[in-house]
Amino acid sequence: MTRSQEFNSATQETVLLTGATGYIGSRLLRRLEHGPQKVRCLVRRPEALSSVAALETEIVGVDLLQPETLPYAMRGVSTAYYLVHSMASGGDFALEDRKAATNFAQAALEAGVQRIVYLGGLGAGRYLSGHLASRREVGEILRNSGVPTIEFRASIIIGSGSLSFEMIRSLVEKLPVMLTPKWVHTKCQPIAIDDVLDYLVAVLDVAHTASSRSQVFEIGGPDRASYRDLMAEFARQRGLKRLLISVPVLSPQLSSLWLGLFTPVYARIGRKLVESLRNETVVVDKSAMEAFPIRPRGMADAVQRALDNEDRV
Repeated sequence: MTRSQEFNSATQETVLLTGATGYIGSRLLRRLEHGPQKVRCLVRRPEALSSVAALETEIVGVDLLQPETLPYAMRGVSTAYYLVHSMASGGDFALEDRKAATNFAQAALEAGVQRIVYLGGLGAGRYLSGHLASRREVGEILRNSGVPTIEFRASIIIGSGSLSFEMIRSLVEKLPVMLTPKWVHTKCQPIAIDDVLDYLVAVLDVAHTASSRSQVFEIGGPDRASYRDLMAEFARQRGLKRLLISVPVLSPQLSSLWLGLFTPVYARIGRKLVESLRNETVVVDKSAMEAFPIRPRGMADAVQRALDNEDRV
C-alpha cells in the first residue's frame, strides 16, 4: 500500500490536518507529530509533503472542491483542523472557499468527526474586505455544520515566513524613506506565530464533552499598535533609520501596486490582502484569556523572535 493508504486501525486518537503545506499548517504539523495522537494530512499533492512529514504521518490526497474524495479520508477522525484558503487562487477565491468549507463540513458531519478547529481573522467595521468577509463566512459554515467548531480569530501573525511580516520586513529594509498610505495607521493586535500554535494545540487538551458547542475565540498579543508602529519596531531592532511619511492619496489599487514593486513576496496575493488593511483587527472579546492558560508575548518580543528565527525557515 502507498503511504496515503496506510490507515491505522488502532484506538489511538486521530487528528486531521488540512493546509499542512501552508505557513501555519506546516508549523502546526511539527507540533502535532511530537504529540501522542496519530496525524493524518489532507493535501491536494501528496508529493509536496511526503519528504517533510514524519514517517508515521498519514498523507492522503484529496481535493476539497471534489466532495467524493473526502469520506474515506475523514474516517475515524476525532479533531479536524481546517487551515486552508483560496486567496492565492486565480479565480473567485470567496466562491472556492465557500465550496471547500461546505464540502469539508458535510464530510466531517457524516464521518462523525467530534470537533473542527478553524483559524480565521479578526476584523471590525461595517464594511469588511473581501478577504476578511470570506474568512468570516467560512467560520460560519463550519460552526453551522452540526460539528462542534472552535474558531480562533487572529490579527497579523508575527513570524519569519508569515506573508504579512515578510511584507513589512521587505518594505523597511528596502526603503529608507516611505510614502505610506492611510492604512499604516490602522490598529491591529499582532500575535507571535508560537502563540498561535499554542492556542491551536491547546484545543487537544480540552475534553470533547467540554467543547460540545461551537465557540469563537479572539486572540492577539497584549499590544494594540498600528502597522506604522510595527514598521518602526522592526526598523529599531534592525538598527535602521527610516522616515515614514503618510499620504492620504494611495487607494487600495495604488497601494497594491506600490507594495508589489517593493515586496515580491506580496505580489502573489495583491489587492486581496491590502484591502483588509483598512479594517481594524483588535481583540474585543477576551474569553480566550479565560479559556486557555496562554499569555501571548508582546510585539517587541514577537519581532525579536521572528528575526532570530529568520534564517531557520
